[in-house]
Amino acid sequence: MKIDKTISCIIIDDELIAREVIQAHLSKIPTVKVVGNFSNAMDAFNFLLEDTVDLIFLDINMPEISGISFAKSINEKIKIIFTTAYRDYAVEGFELQAVDYLLKPISFDRLLKAVSNFFEISSRLHADDKLIVERNDFMFVRSDRKMLKVDFDLIHYVESYSDYLKIHLTDKTIVTRMTISAVEAKLPSEKFLRIHRSFIIAISSISSFTNEEIVVNKEHLPISRSYKKEVLNTLEKF
Repeated sequence: MKIDKTISCIIIDDELIAREVIQAHLSKIPTVKVVGNFSNAMDAFNFLLEDTVDLIFLDINMPEISGISFAKSINEKIKIIFTTAYRDYAVEGFELQAVDYLLKPISFDRLLKAVSNFFEISSRLHADDKLIVERNDFMFVRSDRKMLKVDFDLIHYVESYSDYLKIHLTDKTIVTRMTISAVEAKLPSEKFLRIHRSFIIAISSISSFTNEEIVVNKEHLPISRSYKKEVLNTLEKF
């Protein structure tokens, strides 16, 4: 697989030696650039409010905020490779769609394989995007034991309740059993914006916004800290 892109990553681990080992391994991979090295999740979280990365090497067993909790709080577009000395966390790590799960002590060969897995996943996603020649202006969702057609232009915002969604339209609200990530993949990114783990909004339905919230169809919806930079950068282009 030819790799023609350099990706940025950060390392989060409360053990200095563990961070030094990972950084030393990554220094041998020219397509990976380490832009941050953190001993705790809060410092890394504050960094991500101002900067974006492609990949995180994340220790699971950390004081105060665990790696699992941290992974649930950040932008889902950032890929994660978990690192830990405990095999017991593997199932929960992969449930969060982690790229890989590295057991300490981490060898260079094993870390290189994990990085290769990241590039393979990214390559597949890029290939899938190329297959979409023309996007429909509607989608079908299951509700009340039937498939309902939903016109994108009628959607104000989408609200998540675990495995269920409320799709708020101009004239009604549809409840469907889907994840918010699944419906996000169906919506045209030029018309819709993810502002929170629980909210996707139609950009055309925005009546006002601040750094903390967006008003859509008279509803005040929060902008989460992990999405704030991307949201504000997008809206400032209009």
